Amino acid sequence: MKAAELRELSVEDLKAKIVEESKALNTLVLNHAVSPIENPVVIKTTRKLVARLKTILNEKEQA
Repeated sequence: MKAAELRELSVEDLKAKIVEESKALNTLVLNHAVSPIENPVVIKTTRKLVARLKTILNEKEQA
């Protein structure tokens, strides 16, 4: 999702999405540690998505 699409989400939706993507990231990292995954770039993009979600959530809570 792009940042503009994420900014349209409500605070509750952002929190739910952060939890969901964090779980996915943990699963990816664990699976990659056990046996290399086919596309390790997915870990990087998921980590950046979680950071982007947290940044947008912080902006909304500050406003």
